[in-house]
Amino acid sequence: MKHSLQTDDAVSEPRPVPLRRQRDYRLLLSARAVSETGAEVSRLAVPLTAATLLGASPAQMGLLAAAGSLPYLIAGLQAGALADRMRRHRPVMVGCELTAAAATATVPVAWLAGWLSVPWLVAVTFTVGLCSVLFRACGFPHVATVVDESQRPQALAGFQSATSLAIIGGPSLSGLLVQIFTAPFALLADALSFLASAFLIRGIRAPEKHVPAAPRGMWTEIREGLRAVVAAPALRALCGSGMAINFFGGAYMAIFILYAVTVLELPAGMVGAVSACFGVGGLLGALATTRLIGRVGENRMLRYAVLLFPLDYVVTALASGPVWARFAVMAASGLVSGAAIVAFATSMGAITLREAPAELRGRVNATMTFGIHGVVAAGGLAGGLAGELLGLRPVLWCGAAGIALLAIPMVWLSPLRHSPAPLPR
Repeated sequence: MKHSLQTDDAVSEPRPVPLRRQRDYRLLLSARAVSETGAEVSRLAVPLTAATLLGASPAQMGLLAAAGSLPYLIAGLQAGALADRMRRHRPVMVGCELTAAAATATVPVAWLAGWLSVPWLVAVTFTVGLCSVLFRACGFPHVATVVDESQRPQALAGFQSATSLAIIGGPSLSGLLVQIFTAPFALLADALSFLASAFLIRGIRAPEKHVPAAPRGMWTEIREGLRAVVAAPALRALCGSGMAINFFGGAYMAIFILYAVTVLELPAGMVGAVSACFGVGGLLGALATTRLIGRVGENRMLRYAVLLFPLDYVVTALASGPVWARFAVMAASGLVSGAAIVAFATSMGAITLREAPAELRGRVNATMTFGIHGVVAAGGLAGGLAGELLGLRPVLWCGAAGIALLAIPMVWLSPLRHSPAPLPR
C-alpha cells in the first residue's frame, strides 16, 4: 500500500525539470550574477572614492554605509504592499535596474565636472538603495512564478552562489578598474551591470500568474504584512535574528576598511583578497547548502549556521603579528563566515516562502526586509560614531557580543528549533 501511494504521487506530481535546464531561471540567475558583480565593484569603489579622494571622516563613512539601507526604513513596507497589488512584477524590476544604472553613471560625470562630494555619493547610494527596495519587493514573489516550490531552496542557493562568485571576482575587478581608471570611473562597471541585468530579466517568458491583492488602503495592507510576521513565531524569530545580525554587520562594514588599512596595516590588495576569501566560502556554502538542507532541513541548517556568526568579529579584533599572519587568519575566518552566511540566508528564504501565505508574500518579505535591511543604516551610523568615540576595535567586540547574546538565542529558543515534515518528492 505504501509503495502504491508513492507511485501515485510520482504520476500526479512529476519531478520538475532540473533548474539548470530551465531557461527562465538561467536568465534570472544570470541577472543576479551580473548585478552582484557590479555591486561588488561599487562596494569597494564608493568608500575608496570617499576615503581617498574626498577625505571622508569615520562619521561620514558611517553615513555613506547607512545611505544604501535607509530606503528600507523609509519605503520598505510600502514597497511590499505595492508588490502585492501588482499583476506583473518584471516590468517594475527592469525599471528599477535602469534607474539605478542612470544614478550610478552620474558619479564619474560629477568627478569630471568637479562637483563630486560625499553628499553626492550619499545621494547616489540612497537612490540605488531605493531601487533595490522595490526590486527586492517584486523579486521575492517573482521567484515563486519562475521556480517550482520543491526547487526553491536549490534556486535560492543558486542566487547565493552568484553572490559568492561576485564577492570572489568583484574585489579583484574593482581593484583593477580603480588602478586603471580611478575609483569614480570604476563605477561605470556597476552602471553597465544594471543595464545587463535589466536586459536579462526582460527576456524571461514565464507567465506571471500573480493575483493582485485588492487595494484597501496602504496602511491597512502594511498592517496585514506586519501582523503576519509578528503573529507567526517562526517568521518573528527570523526577522528578529536577522535584524540583530545586520545591525552589527552594518557597524562592521562602516569601519572595516578603515580598520584594515589603519590598524592592521593591510595593503589594499590584501583587503580585496580577504573579501574574495569570504566569497569563496560563500560559494562553497552554496554548493553544500542544498544537499545539507535535503538531509537536515532548513530549520536545522539555520540553527547551525547562526552559531558561526560571531567568529569573523572575534578573529578580526584579535588579528595580530606579521602582515601575512593577520591576512591568513582573516582569510580563514572569511571562508567560514561566508559559508555560514550563505547557509543562513538560503534557509531563511526557503522558510519565509514556506511560512508566508501566498497572498501576503510581498508584504511579508517587505516587512522582514524593512527590519533586516533597514537596521543596517542604524548599524552603519552607530559603527561610525562608535569608531570615532571608542576606537575601531571595540566596535568589533560589541558586534561579537551582540550577535551571541541576541541573534543566537532568538533562533535557538524559537519554533525553528523543531524541523517540519519534509515536502513530498
